[in-house]
Amino acid sequence: VSLLALIVAIVASGFARLNVGIMAGALAWIVGHYLAGMSVADVLRGFPLNLAAVLFGITFLFAQAQLNGTLNQITHRAIRATHGRRGLMPLVFFGLAVVLATVGPGNIGATALLAPLAMATAGKMGIGAFLMTVMVANGANAGAFSPFAPTGIIANGLIAQLGIEMNPWSQVYLPSLLAQTFIALASYVAFGGLALWRADLADGDGHDQRSAAVEIEPFNRAQLMTLAAIAALIGGVIVFQADPAFLAIALAAVLSLFGAAEQDAAIDAIPWATIMMVCGVSMLVNILQTTGGMDLVTGLLAGVANSQTVTGVLAFTAGLISAYSSSSGVVMPAFIATVPGLLSRLPSANPVALVSSINVGAHLVDVSPLSTLGALCIANAGAHEDRDKLFRRLLYYGLSMALVGALVCYVFFGLLLPQG
Repeated sequence: VSLLALIVAIVASGFARLNVGIMAGALAWIVGHYLAGMSVADVLRGFPLNLAAVLFGITFLFAQAQLNGTLNQITHRAIRATHGRRGLMPLVFFGLAVVLATVGPGNIGATALLAPLAMATAGKMGIGAFLMTVMVANGANAGAFSPFAPTGIIANGLIAQLGIEMNPWSQVYLPSLLAQTFIALASYVAFGGLALWRADLADGDGHDQRSAAVEIEPFNRAQLMTLAAIAALIGGVIVFQADPAFLAIALAAVLSLFGAAEQDAAIDAIPWATIMMVCGVSMLVNILQTTGGMDLVTGLLAGVANSQTVTGVLAFTAGLISAYSSSSGVVMPAFIATVPGLLSRLPSANPVALVSSINVGAHLVDVSPLSTLGALCIANAGAHEDRDKLFRRLLYYGLSMALVGALVCYVFFGLLLPQG
């Protein structure tokens, strides 16, 4: 029954307007308390309070950085450095998306920041909107598993809850970064990047004229304070092992105190729906673990795969569900919870390979216009673009990533990573 409840929540998330976290929380209470005989306190123990605090603190700080223009200033300076080379511009936006997602805003925040600028730049410089969308979205996902980014916080929190020890940088962030970068570069070659380089060679002096159109303003006081706060967050967590949640909250409080950002607007910009989604689904997954429902899932996956092919199976299944559901709010909490069971049934499997396949498979499809990343880019496409055509191309590309992701994860994580 608990497994059926999770399936209902996942399917409903693709069709109903109700936040799946609210539905999952209600189902966790019904199944856990009334059918499994758990107390309400035991049901509530599945609520990941530490994870919610980290998500709140980090997103609050970077909402301030986005609202006061700090991140936009960094982006404009990076564009100016390319001297208007069209072949380089999609790669620059890919790199910017990686960096911005890594330092804190995450994949949705980085895409929301970059999409208007990227699509406007593509229109002015004659770069295809499809290529620019693919590079921005894949770049944002490539940096999404940083320990400072919401998706990375979710992944590391879920892994820690299972009692699995994994280095957040080398074993969670890096595998996803490499796989997403490989897909992005292959897409760049396949969808017109090399043609832009050839056009640049023939263009000659047009480069500097295009870059001159990007106006640069000096950092103001609020933005300099915000840059210092971001540096303090990164240094405090890496060097001093400070708690990221409360350090981010403290730094955000200082910025608000000195008027570096509008506090109310920053609070409104926090992705409360995502936090509720992750926490509610985590509660329901905890009920599955308690009642043995998760054993049914892991048994099914282990029955159709071995220690090498399970990476492709996980990536394909996660990709299919993520195509119409939330990658970090639904797919990751549900699938990462299967890792301990899979390791017990497939002793030679590598936990890094299993988690990485889930992470990569779930996020590769997010270029689709059905996801927030693809939708943001379409919404900001130039007036000259055929949005219907762009929608179809991104839809086909995104859905095909379920298969491509399965193949990439099978090769990268099933064959190349050493077995456990």
